[in-house]
Amino acid sequence: MELGRGKVGVVTGAGSGIGFALATALANEGLSIVLADVQKDALDEATERISALGVDTMSRIVDVSKAAEVEALAAATVERFGAVHVVCNNAGVAGRSDPWGGPLSSWEWVMGVNFWGVVHGVRAFLPHIAAAGGGHIVNTASIAGLYPGFSPAYDASKHGVVAITESLYNALELSPVPIGVSCLCPGWVHTKILDADRNWPAELGALPDVDPMGVVFRKYVETAIDEGMPPAAVADRVVEAVKEGRFWVFPHLDFLEIAVERFHQIAEQTNPVPPEHMPGLPPRSQIIAELLASLE
Repeated sequence: MELGRGKVGVVTGAGSGIGFALATALANEGLSIVLADVQKDALDEATERISALGVDTMSRIVDVSKAAEVEALAAATVERFGAVHVVCNNAGVAGRSDPWGGPLSSWEWVMGVNFWGVVHGVRAFLPHIAAAGGGHIVNTASIAGLYPGFSPAYDASKHGVVAITESLYNALELSPVPIGVSCLCPGWVHTKILDADRNWPAELGALPDVDPMGVVFRKYVETAIDEGMPPAAVADRVVEAVKEGRFWVFPHLDFLEIAVERFHQIAEQTNPVPPEHMPGLPPRSQIIAELLASLE
């Protein structure tokens, strides 16, 4: 689709990371921007910075796991700007608790934001995009949506996002209204995703304890994220995909290779075999050895 003045973009999780980068990239294309996030101080700062780019902006505190709040965001967007054309369902979190022995609340939080947040975003905004005569929806998944191996709840949520996004694309291909769909599947990006529990919702009770089994793996993930791709580079690829009407957005092709190998295993009906080297991490055997040593 063509981007520019007169178009309106909405980004969830816009207070930092990929979300802020997406808001910035769309603003640089001339779009009016609606920023949504659950963290007020980050959202306020992001809104001020986007406004300084010379585009109309609106911000709203939104918990995307709650359908009513996302629907209210859509209504407020149309009331303020009259239409919406690009929606980036980007808000995401990662839990750190034991997935099998820890509290269920961690699963509820991750699935609520990562999966249900996308569902709510599509349902709330799709009618308005259609009413505007067309547009584009971008759903942020992860390479974890094609290759499990990060954490069970996160992997499950992102697999879900990939599935519903592809289904949405197929459905909209039959629509007379031109609405494009993109699925963003990044690898390591320099964000605050590992500190997402700073926004743990009080309604879910006490913040769960950190999974002791995950401490070794987390150490290396922290380094990989610190050295990861700048969010702005990811956002540039997304904007290119929106303009080109391209579904898949893979900023990290080295991660795509291990996902392809996994599908080869599926085709051959062999048992899963994790790769010895995951991009950005030391050999798997080294990580396992350190984990076993930590348990002695």
